[in-house]
Amino acid sequence: MKEILNYNFLDNTVEEYLLVLGTILLVLIIKRLLSRFLASKLLGIIINEKISQKKKAFLNLVIKPIERFLIVFIAYTALDRLTFPIIFKFKFYHNHLNTEDIVSGIGVTIIIVVFIRLCIRTIEFIAQILEEKANINNDKIDNQLIVFFKDFFKVILIIIGILLVLRLAFNKDIGNLLTGLSIVGAALALATRESLENLIASFIIFFDKPFITGDLVKVQNFTGVIEKIGLRSTRIRTEQKTYISVPNKQMVDTIIDNITLRTERKVELSLELSLSATSEQLKKLSSEIKTLLQQQKYITNSFVYLQDTGKNAHIIAVDYFTIIPQTFENFNALREEINLSVIDLLDKNKIDLAAKNMDVVIQNK
Repeated sequence: MKEILNYNFLDNTVEEYLLVLGTILLVLIIKRLLSRFLASKLLGIIINEKISQKKKAFLNLVIKPIERFLIVFIAYTALDRLTFPIIFKFKFYHNHLNTEDIVSGIGVTIIIVVFIRLCIRTIEFIAQILEEKANINNDKIDNQLIVFFKDFFKVILIIIGILLVLRLAFNKDIGNLLTGLSIVGAALALATRESLENLIASFIIFFDKPFITGDLVKVQNFTGVIEKIGLRSTRIRTEQKTYISVPNKQMVDTIIDNITLRTERKVELSLELSLSATSEQLKKLSSEIKTLLQQQKYITNSFVYLQDTGKNAHIIAVDYFTIIPQTFENFNALREEINLSVIDLLDKNKIDLAAKNMDVVIQNK
């Protein structure tokens, strides 16, 4: 028996082969238990809540990557104890590369890829937890921020994985590579300065929150509802139902009127009345308009007064403030109701508008 164990085959004894095979089989047998144990410990590190509440969702994401990582890592470590057979050693690329380096590099690459996938799954789980907490609030901008950082960290992990493969699997000096990437990055930053400015502006919007998705805003000459806040631009649905994109830099640098955050909205109505209206009629009309506005539950304050008079018309100014929900339909419906009621009062008091009595005389000489 001892002779069989000491028998040398491909530069390694049978005993060494059996130890490696036994180690790999043991890992295959206990991989599920070991993976669940490590996943539970990792879950306890990530969140402070009761593990039972999130354990199932977390295991569905990471149990397979952990199993693959354990199998690949233990198998690579065990096989590394064996001596690479001389019969399989071949040199390539001017004797600078041989089969042993290739096999070792493939093993390291697989370990790094599996580990990076495990990290990505962990980030996805953390993003799910944060999205659940963000959904409790009505602030939709938090959800967009979570999605952005989830994708951002995924890209960072992939870049780190590529650098690790170059360094550990192929023994490349990544110092020069990082220097070259920094130079290229600086050149790209200069070439895409406007895009970077918009990207930085998006971070300002995310954290400062001058507006969020769903807000009614007035920016430049447009009034509309914020439908999406992207990394480069903000999409707005205007009152005319058009869909415009405004660069985030302009959204940060421009004065924005967030109509949704207004406590009240002001309406100004100017009545140009005929000069034939007497002072008593004007007093009565003003009093009735004041009563009309006071009866409206959505109007908090109002002013009605004779603003001006002259050779063309008596001008009565009607100003009122409303707390009606800030939608186009409700606000315009209230204005329409007030305007129609004012017209009825004019008819009731037999007061004409100034334009009604204007005559145009054409003389032919």
